[in-house]
Amino acid sequence: MSSIRVRQILADVMAGEEDGLPERLCRACAVAIPVTGVGLALMTPAGHGGSITTTDGAAAVMEDLQQTLGEGPCMDASRDGRPVLQSDLAVTGMSRWPSFTACALEAGIAAVFAFPLQVGAIRLGLLNLYRHTTGSLDRHQLAEALAFAEAATTMLLRLQDKRPSGQPLHPRLAEAVGSRREIHQATGMITVQAAVGLAEALLLLQAHAYSSERPLIDVAKDVVARRLRFAPEDDHHE
Repeated sequence: MSSIRVRQILADVMAGEEDGLPERLCRACAVAIPVTGVGLALMTPAGHGGSITTTDGAAAVMEDLQQTLGEGPCMDASRDGRPVLQSDLAVTGMSRWPSFTACALEAGIAAVFAFPLQVGAIRLGLLNLYRHTTGSLDRHQLAEALAFAEAATTMLLRLQDKRPSGQPLHPRLAEAVGSRREIHQATGMITVQAAVGLAEALLLLQAHAYSSERPLIDVAKDVVARRLRFAPEDDHHE
C-alpha cells in the first residue's frame, strides 16, 4: 500500500514543469496532513545544505534557524537517520535544543516532525512538518508523512540525474547550498554588528526581509556586500 501511495504522490506532483516539483510536493503534503507548514531541505553527507522550498514564512524561519544554530529536530533527524517527532516542543524541546526551542515557541511553532531523506547510508535531505498546535501524528498521518518523504527522496534523485553535464549538483540543489552559505555568513556578520546571538541575528535578518518585502537571500547578499548594516542601538539601517 505504501509503494502505491508513493507512486500516486509522484504522479500528481510530476504532472507539470520540472522547476516546480519541490513546491508542488510540499503543498500537497501540507494538504494531506494537518500541519501549518512544510519545508524541504538539502543535506549533504558532510552536514551542509540549505532550504530548497517551504510552504510558508514560518516554515522558512524554522528551516533557516536550525541550519544557523546547528540544532533542532531536523538536524538530529539528518544526523541520526531516523524521524524525530516532537509533538509538544514546550515540554520536550527545551532540554534538547534550548536556543531553537525558545525561538520556535516565540514564533508560534508548537510541534515539529522531521523525516530524513536517504538511500541506505547516503543522506539527501529532509522533509520537515511544522504545526502551530501540539499533538502527535496519528497512524494514518504518520504513514502519509513517510510516503511523502519517500516521494521527496525519489524526486531529489531524479532532479540530480538531470543535472547539466560536468555539474556536481542540479542547479536547483546548488542554489539551496549556495543560499545557505550566504545566509549563514550574513548572520555571523550581524552577530558582531548588532552584538546579539546567532538566533537573534537570524531573526533580525528575517524581520528586515519581511518588512522590506524582499527575499531573504537578497537581504543576506546586501549584508555580506556591506550595503546593509545592523547596529545595537536600532534593528537596522542602510
